Formats: sequence, C-alpha cells, structure tokens
Amino acid sequence: MTTIEDFTSQYGLVEKIDAFGYLDYLKKNPDAPRKHGKVVLVTADTPLKASRGEGKTTTTIALIDALNERGIDAAAVLRQPSMGITAAGSKGGASGGGKASLTHPKLIDWGLCGEMGAIEAAQNLLVSFAEKAVDEGKLDTILVPRVSEVPSRSLRSIAVDYGKGDVKEKVVLTPTCELMQIVVLSRSMDEIGQRVAKMIAGTKDGKAVTFGEFVDLWRITGILADAVKPAKTETVNGSPVYVHGGPFANVSIGIPTLVSVEMACALHDVVIVEAGYGTDAGAQKWLDIACREFDAQWPSAAIVVTRASTWRDDPELSWRYPFHVNRLEGLDIPTFPLVNLWDGEDDQIPALKETAAKLEFRDPIIGNLYRDGGEALAPQLDAFVDVLTNGSMPSRPHSHKGMSVIENVKWVAEHAYGVPADRVKFKDGFLASRDEAVKLCESAGFSLADLALVAVKSPATMTDNDRAPEAERAVTLKKVEVHAGAGLVHVNLTTSLTTPMPKIV
Repeated sequence: MTTIEDFTSQYGLVEKIDAFGYLDYLKKNPDAPRKHGKVVLVTADTPLKASRGEGKTTTTIALIDALNERGIDAAAVLRQPSMGITAAGSKGGASGGGKASLTHPKLIDWGLCGEMGAIEAAQNLLVSFAEKAVDEGKLDTILVPRVSEVPSRSLRSIAVDYGKGDVKEKVVLTPTCELMQIVVLSRSMDEIGQRVAKMIAGTKDGKAVTFGEFVDLWRITGILADAVKPAKTETVNGSPVYVHGGPFANVSIGIPTLVSVEMACALHDVVIVEAGYGTDAGAQKWLDIACREFDAQWPSAAIVVTRASTWRDDPELSWRYPFHVNRLEGLDIPTFPLVNLWDGEDDQIPALKETAAKLEFRDPIIGNLYRDGGEALAPQLDAFVDVLTNGSMPSRPHSHKGMSVIENVKWVAEHAYGVPADRVKFKDGFLASRDEAVKLCESAGFSLADLALVAVKSPATMTDNDRAPEAERAVTLKKVEVHAGAGLVHVNLTTSLTTPMPKIV
C-alpha cells in the first residue's frame, strides 16, 4: 500500500516530502487512506516593534504539543524564515524557544532546508535572461528584481549600463520575490511553470513582455526540484512540524505553501497554520488571498497571540488587540485570545483574565510558553477542543476577483484595519502608478482586477498613525506593482520597507 513514506526522502538532518506527488496520488486514488484535518490559524496582535515577535511560533509549537498530549493528532505548518533577518539577529527566531522549540532550530533559521537558496538562484537566473533579452533588443526595461537573502540598501535601486543607456534594476529580499509567491500558491510543478511563463520580465516599446515569450522554463523548474518539497521536522517533544514557504506578511503574502497545509490536513486531524506578523497582515492574507482566491481551507478556529505588555501597557494602542479578536469572531471564526507571558509576569494573570472578561472575550489562554511549553496550555484547552471536535467544516468565502484595486483596498482597510473608505487617501503619484499597472496588464492580455490584492504595509502599524483618535485614523495608498505570474497586485500603504536591515549583535 502506498503511504506518505513513499514520497519522503532524507535531506540532511530533516526529511523532505514530495507534497505535489502525494496530493496527486490522493486525487487519483480517492479511496486511499487519508484524513480531513481542520485548519487552525495562529496569528498575533500587531507588535509594538517589528523586530519583536509576540510569540506565534512558540505558541504554535506549544499548542500542537498540548493537543497531542490530550490525544489529538495535531501538526503545525510553519513558514521558512528569512536567514538574512532572523538568523542575523534582527528579530526573534522563527523556530520557537525553550520548551516550545524545534529539534533543529538552526537548520530552519539559517535556511538550510534549501528552498531560499534555490528560489534565489532561479529568480536571479530569470533576471539574467532578461538582461540578455535587453542585449538582443527584446526588452528595453526590466521589471523583475534580483533577490538576495542578505539585505543591502545600496542595491534597492541600481542602473546597469548596457551601452545603450542605463537600464534600471533593483534587488529585494528573497522571501518577498514573485517566484517565492508562485511556489507558495502553486499546487504542481506544471502550475509553477505556467506561472513563471506569465511573469512580466519587462517591457518593449511600452508593452509587457513575459518570460514565456523567450525562455525555456525547464531551466527554472529544474532548479526548484527540492525547493518545492516541504521539510519535515519535529518539536523537542516529538510533535510533527512541516516548514515551507516565505515569511514577511508585511511586504509579501507571509503564509506557508498551500500544498504543505493541504498535505498536513491529509495526514492529521488538526493542522495549526502560522501566518506572518499580526492579524492585520498574515491572517488577513491567509483569509483574503489563500482562502478567497486560491481555495485554501477557511480556519475552523483562530488563536490571537499577544504579550501582556503589548496589550495593556500602551493606552494609545490598546484598541488593536480587541479589534483583531472581534474581527475574526465577526467572520464566524471561533477566536481564542492567548497571552504569552514573559518571565516575572505570572502575577498579572488575574488582572489579565479580568480585562478579558470586560472585553467579552472567550476565556483567555495564558502562560509562559518558553518556560513551560505545551504543559502550560494542555489544561486550558477544553473550550478550544470542543470547538474543533463539534464544529463543522467552514465553507469557502466569495472571491474579490473583478473588484477594482482601489475598491479592494478600501474593503481591506475597513475590515482589517478599521478605517472607513472615505479615509483611504491617495499619495501624489498613486493614481499614475495605478494607471501604469492597468496599461501593463492590458498589454499582457488580462485585467488588473483579476489579481489578488497584497497590502504592502508596516508590520507595526495598521494605519498611517495608530495613535491617532479613531475618527482620525487614515490609510494612504502610495504605489502599485504587478506580480502577474503569482496572480497578485501589490499596493503599498502606510509605512513599508522592502529591504529591512539586521541589527549588529
């Protein structure tokens, strides 16, 4: 009998799983043994600082350990972190910590599962092909950027002398690039090839030119052979964890690959999916991109993580955590507030519970997960387990395809950030940027309204100024960028930084 082991191979100290092959096998063999796991989304409060995580990964790891301790078959799907930022010390590690940690955290944090390096090489090869196309007169502009896992502000905007006048180019971080998004959203290698073919390499005489018009794409898909396979590792307590896909929900989509989640749902009863940064970023993108536009499973429940200090110690920002919890509840997603304590905060538990009761939250889950791991959570999960056991599988939400990009942004601003449509503003140059994107798409044979919206924003704010009174909060739209192969349109708003730099540590 064929099992998941037939699609699994060793890759250094971890295993790699051919998720494309396994899911194709299940599709062709509907009677094959499989599960139909429910997705739980772990997201977070908007952090006070982008460099300080609230503890999503630590919570995710502790949660699957606690569920497995209670006899529930649970696994987690994590994003592959960005080595250039996470491992360089700019933010907390993306593999948990303390008793809520992975067995090989450095392999994950340093990108040694291989996908970042392969995606970097493949996208840079595409740019090399585009540069050659300039030499051959097939392009006169290049729109796809080179990528690097090592950030460099000096390379954000560069010009290359081809002897025919300078051609502008740029370099962005690997997880933010279009090829990473294609890997995250695709369900087969054929689909990856089709999407790469639709990537807009640049323009010739003002018209879009796609890579499919001048590149044999087997070169690119060949580089990605191992990068498309989720890595399997485990927690220090033996719970299964799959790692695959790009981070950075502020400047990209920041969610695990769809195939890694679908594969995990076929293998386990409960699958905890971690989304990047806060509810306004990664959770918004899981719901409004992965679920609405790409057929991912709507969550059966959600956990919104916060620190006691984030939630309570800054009165001007205290509105954000209740907003996130209530927004998800308003979407009929049973949402459980979780406070991830730091050392020395145990005495705050009674006051935290009192505040949660006043806000009419579900009973909060509170614990020092670094110190106590899943042992802190297991006794507090009765209501959570009841929802998973007795709740029905949610249906797919309606698509936003066909909605104009401006109306789509206004919808997200109202529902994800609490800013009404009449307070969505346009920075000088935004409408010109939108019009250029419309023309670019039309010259490639499709409509800008066919693309799913990616809000490119600050990870630490939801609006232009979160400290402003509610009636004065606004969102300013800045520019539009097309990722045609991924099927996405980026709209920059609030404050956004596409090449963050590491701290010196």
